[in-house]
Amino acid sequence: MGASPPQPPRKPLPEGFLDSLHSAFGERLATGEAIRSQHGQSEAHFEPALPDAVVFARSTEDVVELVRLCVAAGVPIVAYGAGTSIEGNALPVRGGVTVDLSQMDAILAVNAEDFDCTVQAGVRREQLNEHLRDQGLFFPIDPGANATIGGMAATRASGTNAVRYGTMREAILSLRVVTPDGRDIRTSRRARKSAAGYDLTRLMIGSEGTLGIITEVTLRLHAIPEAISSAVCSFETLEGAVDTVVQSIQLGVPLARVEILDDLQMKAVNRWSKLDYPELTTLFFEFHGSSRYVEEQVETVREIADMNGGSAFRWSNLPEERSKLWKARHEAYYAAVNLRPGAVGWATDVCVPISRLAECITETKRDLEGSSVPGTILGHVGDGNFHVVFSMDPDAPAEMEEVEAINARLVERALAMDGTCTGEHGIGLGKQDWLVAELGEAVEMMRLIKRALDPQDLFNPGKIFAFSE
Repeated sequence: MGASPPQPPRKPLPEGFLDSLHSAFGERLATGEAIRSQHGQSEAHFEPALPDAVVFARSTEDVVELVRLCVAAGVPIVAYGAGTSIEGNALPVRGGVTVDLSQMDAILAVNAEDFDCTVQAGVRREQLNEHLRDQGLFFPIDPGANATIGGMAATRASGTNAVRYGTMREAILSLRVVTPDGRDIRTSRRARKSAAGYDLTRLMIGSEGTLGIITEVTLRLHAIPEAISSAVCSFETLEGAVDTVVQSIQLGVPLARVEILDDLQMKAVNRWSKLDYPELTTLFFEFHGSSRYVEEQVETVREIADMNGGSAFRWSNLPEERSKLWKARHEAYYAAVNLRPGAVGWATDVCVPISRLAECITETKRDLEGSSVPGTILGHVGDGNFHVVFSMDPDAPAEMEEVEAINARLVERALAMDGTCTGEHGIGLGKQDWLVAELGEAVEMMRLIKRALDPQDLFNPGKIFAFSE
């Protein structure tokens, strides 16, 4: 389970279809191998899958026109943002057209008094926060990559701030979506709550472009905290670090960020980011609030860490120091993969109820210690989510088999604890069998929705589940 599923043979484009695209989009249609290859690669271990053509959209109207042309010709269409997804979510495994939304990068409106904004799908999260900073606002969802907002919505991304601010599911108020029949719809208004019919916004969040192509997103924003403090604390044992997180949350400490990095991950981070932290299991913390409230949070967590064998906190209070710390965390995937020159990465993730977190991480660490393939643990443990990153030799099939077995045990362990096979990476290509194991007959309801909205299976086909079962 968990391997990339087989795909039916790719069909050639209908005669005259590329001419139709060229008439509609001119120089924004690309068919050269270099551009197609760029849009057919994955961050992880999946084989490349090149589209037949790439169209660079600049507006929702462009997407509508492209969808109508593709649907009329029976050609698959796959949305593409920054290409940073982990589970092969944007690979055009059946060819067709990739619609690149990166040029749709306008911030359309900021409603500071309402704490929301509306952006086009190609806006990057760092770009948005740079724009918001002077208004005293920020957007808190921060997956490791500088992803596009549309891609983050499509994969239901989260990140290091999720323990306090939630995921994209909580951050989105409304979407503008192009449907598989070429309609341009808005899923809701800007009101903070609504009981008006089906929740189409949540239906589209996490649908990975299989039900519609997101072109605009309206987001909740937050005030930049008065005080922000970050700290690093090392532990002699993995259990001590996890217990510190669990006990802090159970005591009601509103941690803004709390990340765990095991000893091997810290070795990789030190090497990649040129840092000098102890190569022990380590927690990265961040605290938000008023100055006094942050001091109270820090003191409580310091006492808990001390009881669990933690070292003295190393502080990063200046903005440039905090940026360096969190940049190192966000680059942890690349650090882990590059433990071996020429390696390819396989990043997996699970999420479990926080009461089972220590057990799940400890058993996973035991698996990794018995493996011939380097694998690190890191994750957003404040909400029970953690990752394993493997550094594999691409020319060693035996390593792939070993990693598949470890990943299978990890997911089975999480499901046995009433957890999920993916906390934030999505299903994509790699976790389709696990989705069925997790949700059973509910997957058939997903298929019914897919068949109703996209009867030709043209929107990002081959992802999340097998359409024909």
